[in-house]
Amino acid sequence: MQSPLIIAISGASGSGKSLFTENLFNAFSAQGSPVQILREDHYYRAQDHLPMEAREKNNYDHPNAFEHELLKAHLQSLREGHNIDYPHYCFKTHTRLPDTECLEPAPVIILEGIMLLARPELLPLYDVKIFIDTPLDICLMRRMMRDVKQRGRTLESVAKQYESTVKPMYHQFIEPSRFTADVVVTQGGKNQIALDVIKSHIQQALQ
Repeated sequence: MQSPLIIAISGASGSGKSLFTENLFNAFSAQGSPVQILREDHYYRAQDHLPMEAREKNNYDHPNAFEHELLKAHLQSLREGHNIDYPHYCFKTHTRLPDTECLEPAPVIILEGIMLLARPELLPLYDVKIFIDTPLDICLMRRMMRDVKQRGRTLESVAKQYESTVKPMYHQFIEPSRFTADVVVTQGGKNQIALDVIKSHIQQALQ
C-alpha cells in the first residue's frame, strides 16, 4: 500500500478548520476517493481520575492538554498500513469515552486541530501543513455559539475561558505556528481558491 498523504489543518478555535476539512472531505468522497479524518480534539487526555471541579479548571488550550504521543503513534501506524483505535472525547464530562472506533488507513488522511503545527515532533509526519488565519473577534463569536449550543456552556463561562486561556494560548502557541505552514488560508473554510489549490495537490498525489 502506498504511504498516505497526511494533511494537517490548524488555526484558532472557531477559525473555520472544521468547515475547510469537511469541504475537502466532501470533494473527494464524491469522487470515490477514500479520505480519513482525524480530529485533535479526540486526543484530549483522559481525566477519569480527576473530580469534575478539577476538570473544569484545567487549561484545554495548552499543548499539554492533548495526548500527542498517542496521535503520533496513530499517524505512524496509519502510514505503515495498520488500523488504529481512534479515541472519542466528551466535552460535557471533560474526559475520554470508554469506546474507541477502528479506523483503517486511507490514501488521504486529514488532521484538524488547534495545536497540530505547534508541536515540533509532529511536523515531520505531515505532507501538507495548512493554517486557517481568521480574525480573533470572529473566532470568539463562533466559539460562543458552538459551545453554548453543542457543549452545554453558558456565555459567561465561554467568555471567562476565552480571556483566561484561549486568547493567551493563541498568542503563545497557535499564532506563531502559522509560520511552519506551507499554506496560510484567509477567509476561513469557505475560501474556494484555497480549497481548489489543495484539491489539485491531493489529486496529483492520488494519481
